[in-house]
Amino acid sequence: MSDPRIDKLAQVLVHYSVAAKPRQLVGIAGYPFSPQVLPLMEAVVREVYRAGAHPIPYMQVPNTEGFDRIFFGEANDDQLEFREPWAEQMIRSLDCDIGIMASTNTRRLSGADSSKMSIASRAVRDLVTLYLKRAAEGSLRWVLCATPTAAYAQDAEMSLPEFEDFVFGCTYADQEDPVSTWRSISETQSVLVKRLAGKRSVLVKGPHVDLTFSIEDRVFINCDGRLNMPDGEIFTGPVEESVNGWIKSSFPAIFRGVEVGQVRLVLKEGRVVEADAEKHQDHLVAMLDTDEGARRMGEFGIGTNDRIAVFTKNMLFDEKIGGTVHFALGAGFPETGAKNESSIHWDLLCDMRHGGQILVDGKLFYESGRFLD
Repeated sequence: MSDPRIDKLAQVLVHYSVAAKPRQLVGIAGYPFSPQVLPLMEAVVREVYRAGAHPIPYMQVPNTEGFDRIFFGEANDDQLEFREPWAEQMIRSLDCDIGIMASTNTRRLSGADSSKMSIASRAVRDLVTLYLKRAAEGSLRWVLCATPTAAYAQDAEMSLPEFEDFVFGCTYADQEDPVSTWRSISETQSVLVKRLAGKRSVLVKGPHVDLTFSIEDRVFINCDGRLNMPDGEIFTGPVEESVNGWIKSSFPAIFRGVEVGQVRLVLKEGRVVEADAEKHQDHLVAMLDTDEGARRMGEFGIGTNDRIAVFTKNMLFDEKIGGTVHFALGAGFPETGAKNESSIHWDLLCDMRHGGQILVDGKLFYESGRFLD
């Protein structure tokens, strides 16, 4: 029997998150593509047709379960660097793009060669830059969502029914009118964004972080369900050369299916100069060496979704945890004013709920997970 909450979530994604219009092209993809993506994908396709738009479901080898393991296991350098001839044209053609995370095995690439992952990432760097540029210009509206799977439930140490309730709860798909709820969240967070407009400096300090950076001429983005679902954060791009200090992730860091445990980074003048992981140090170093921008901070974000209170090992959810902040290595979002370009974007999470502080232009803005008036 179909879960009515899936239909509610599809309605939010199509009619609110990307706001699909008649005759527009709407890409729909799984990240990774797996059989578990189909119920939500089918519901999204239905809503795209109801919006009068054209659904364009697609899949890519590096983002398809089973195929990705073969790709990183068998491909030579020439094959790793290959790009589908239509990839750039698709990015230029889509009006909207809906990505749905639906992994059935979140550790399927744990044994993959990290250097091969870096080669494949470098090969699509300009496509990532083009995608983000179109999004910043407003000509491409995108959203990334997740659908409940047993693998995600296991990572979160929940049963599948519990995880389903969690997903539909933090996306508000369990409510009669989730769109109204997201609009209300948008209004609340817009006040925070306005308070940060025109500010110059930020100090983030706590048990797991002591970082300073500039936000001069940078813009905070109100994440209200139009980029991620679930959502609930405000973020910006630090001035690239201004980041100084250290950070130790409060929770295990995971990137491309490889868990490296807690990560400690030291940054000087915006560049990572020391990096240590609890395990798989070689993977951490390989990702940092992917390209020139991989050792710089592309994002600073503050999580605001109080319906997400536990660590799930899925950054789509975890970076939104109310009372946490996150820093992303690699690509920044041009709409914030960020200039850093990279083929990676790796979020590291810090819990601020036990004594963490954020000072903006020398004034206390946030303490122990709460914004101050």
